[in-house]
Amino acid sequence: MQNVITLGGTAGLGLFVFVLFLVSRMVRYVGNNRVAVVEKLWSRAGSVSAGLIALEGEAGYQPDVLRGGFHFFFPFQYRIHSQSLVTIPQGQIGYIFARDGAPLGPTQTLASNAATADFLDVRAFLTHGGQKGPQRTILREGTYAINTAQFVVLTREQIHGLMLNYSDGELFNQMQNLIAGRNGFEAVVIRDASDQIGIVTVHDGPALTADHIIAPEVGTDQKQSASFHNSFQDPEKFIAAGGRRGRQLQVLVEGSYFINRLFATVEMVSKTIIEVGHVGVVISYTGADTGDTSGEDYRHGELVARGSRGVWSEPLLPGKYAFNTYAGKILIVPTTNFILKWQSDITGQHKFDENLSEVSLITRDAFEPNLPLSVVVHIDYRKAPLVVQRFGDIKKLVEQTLDPMVSAYFKNIAQKKTLIELLQERSDIQLQASEEMRAKFLGYNLELQEVLIGTPRATGGNDQIEKVLQQLRERQVAEERVTTYEKQRIAAESEKALREAQARADQQTSITQSELSIIVRENEGKASLKMATQQAEQTRMQARAESDRVRMIGEGEAAKMIALAAADAERITKTGLATAETIARQAEASGGARYQLTRQVVERLAEALEKSGVDIVPRIQIQTGASGGEGGALGAGANPMAALIGMLLSEKAEAMLEKREEAQAPTA
Repeated sequence: MQNVITLGGTAGLGLFVFVLFLVSRMVRYVGNNRVAVVEKLWSRAGSVSAGLIALEGEAGYQPDVLRGGFHFFFPFQYRIHSQSLVTIPQGQIGYIFARDGAPLGPTQTLASNAATADFLDVRAFLTHGGQKGPQRTILREGTYAINTAQFVVLTREQIHGLMLNYSDGELFNQMQNLIAGRNGFEAVVIRDASDQIGIVTVHDGPALTADHIIAPEVGTDQKQSASFHNSFQDPEKFIAAGGRRGRQLQVLVEGSYFINRLFATVEMVSKTIIEVGHVGVVISYTGADTGDTSGEDYRHGELVARGSRGVWSEPLLPGKYAFNTYAGKILIVPTTNFILKWQSDITGQHKFDENLSEVSLITRDAFEPNLPLSVVVHIDYRKAPLVVQRFGDIKKLVEQTLDPMVSAYFKNIAQKKTLIELLQERSDIQLQASEEMRAKFLGYNLELQEVLIGTPRATGGNDQIEKVLQQLRERQVAEERVTTYEKQRIAAESEKALREAQARADQQTSITQSELSIIVRENEGKASLKMATQQAEQTRMQARAESDRVRMIGEGEAAKMIALAAADAERITKTGLATAETIARQAEASGGARYQLTRQVVERLAEALEKSGVDIVPRIQIQTGASGGEGGALGAGANPMAALIGMLLSEKAEAMLEKREEAQAPTA
């Protein structure tokens, strides 16, 4: 019995010692896949005076953690909190919340990790100025032995942390939901096929100044390692480069980005796609204020260089652009021909004319038709910024400028035309409008290609235009009838001609023979006429040749006679001169020229009488008139002898009288 009591006492003592051992927590085992947070229950150094972590051995949560194996402690002094290791799956992000550390600055949203980002060494984190609160640095894929009393790690599936009170769980659940709502546990992935870009909004750092609505780009130069933040993936370098909170000008393009969504959120927007046949005019809300590039002649606003604030002077050509639509606006301007239709029930492809309707006209004869028309317009891509700067956009240009201008032009045309003239002269009016309005469109930096006019329409319930059109139709029908009758008359005449041709064909042999006979006779007559003509011509040629021969012979004879006459005249002249000289001497010897002449005449007469044997005194004398006259002159019937004697006597008497007058004339 005593042995039993002794054995029972020993067992009880052993059990007491074992229970005491367990209660004292002198030996603890930590698994290799876990980590132990040490809480010191009492200490000679007292309790922690500030913060949560006891860095100087005070009572409280200790900075160092225990890893796998057995660990021995002083009895009743420590409490061990076994925690699982923090594991971040592939492609996910872990967020860290520090319970202890320096307080955040007044402008900070997240704790800075510029001084330290070592979350495995709590002592180093706290002694090097680590700040409490959500951290800027994130955890990437891997397993971490983290002191979860100091750092709470939030992942998509789990919250890794030692909950100190009941409210901690609710607080960290809210933070987890906030991050999950921003899809913050996943990397930002932008694929090529999506044609999207990421617009980044930073929630930490210095605020923007009043002259900026969007944060400018900073830290984009890879050569500057101290400030290159690699598309917002390194918040500390972004802040160091001068980055500011707010929506950023820099965008994210295709790729994967591990961004702290508490630091920056990403909004996905579509790329700006400019199709072929269009250009994009950029109106930038940010950038430097640069000089005007529009030129002196442009007075409707300024154009600026690319990257500056204002309307860019260079449009974007067709293509895809990662353009931040919060930093500016791109107006798509068509550079191909587009049609503006003034018709209420039809709209063009670009929708610029959706508020246009037919032009209301009043003609000269007081009709009020509605005129549908279309205008083909082209915008030079180099002048697209000028158009946008001047009018704001193409639709405003159409509605506020082109619509009133075109309407007024055709109203003026209609006032000078009757309704019928408006209908019948449509082509001329269309051509005139194209020529005259082209210059007006050029004043707005537009190129008018063509004006197309439709048929005037009546307003609702008005049939006057239809009546006029009916009259025109009836008139046209009447004209067509006249034309038809004329065609029928021509057809009848053609039929008549056909009948005659058929009858002629039936008698073609006789007609042909008679016609050939006529032709033969005509040809014979023509041949005879030709022969007679040739003979006459031959006769004329012979006569002309004979005439020329006679003329030439006559001219030769005349020349010969002239030459002979000239020689004979010269001979006679010389003979006469010699004879005259002889006669002059004889006359001088005979008492004068008259006596000489008389003597010669008598001598010649005597020679003639002698040769002829004629009696000087005729044997029979026939007296036909008076024998004498007054003064003893011979009558007309005197014989030649008597005349000769009378001549001699008269000359003698004249000579005597001349001598007497010379003797009686006084001397000078």
